[in-house]
Amino acid sequence: MKNAALIGGGIVVLLGLLYVLSLAGRGPQENLVSPNGLHWHPTMTIYVDGEKQPIPANIGLVGRHYPMHTHIEDVGDGVIHFEFGGKVYRDDLRLKHFFSVWNGMMVENAFGRLNRMLVNGEEITEYGEYVVNQNDAIELFYESSENAQ
Repeated sequence: MKNAALIGGGIVVLLGLLYVLSLAGRGPQENLVSPNGLHWHPTMTIYVDGEKQPIPANIGLVGRHYPMHTHIEDVGDGVIHFEFGGKVYRDDLRLKHFFSVWNGMMVENAFGRLNRMLVNGEEITEYGEYVVNQNDAIELFYESSENAQ
């Protein structure tokens, strides 16, 4: 009788543990974008006081190769390379990560005050939290601190 109670209790504990583990694994799987890496080329254009700003080449390639980076040959077109290996989650693709690689800047105040952000022509208010997609065309409109009121 005592052995049956121990076995029954062990089964209940085991089932409870399996249930908790299944819940813990559910969150990351729902946020999984790719199990085998990705290679995307979204574009970004930055304006300060209405003037287009150049994006430097080799962001994320000096000293270390970051998954989000720029190249000499296409940075003039605003291309940002997203080259991730292994599992890629939604959080990995947030715009703030590119700005962090680019001298630790925050999207909201990298070039003054961010007034407007368009992605594929639609206004977005998530700014740094925005999850970049494969063919996104991102436009950021800043007002310099000299012109801010």
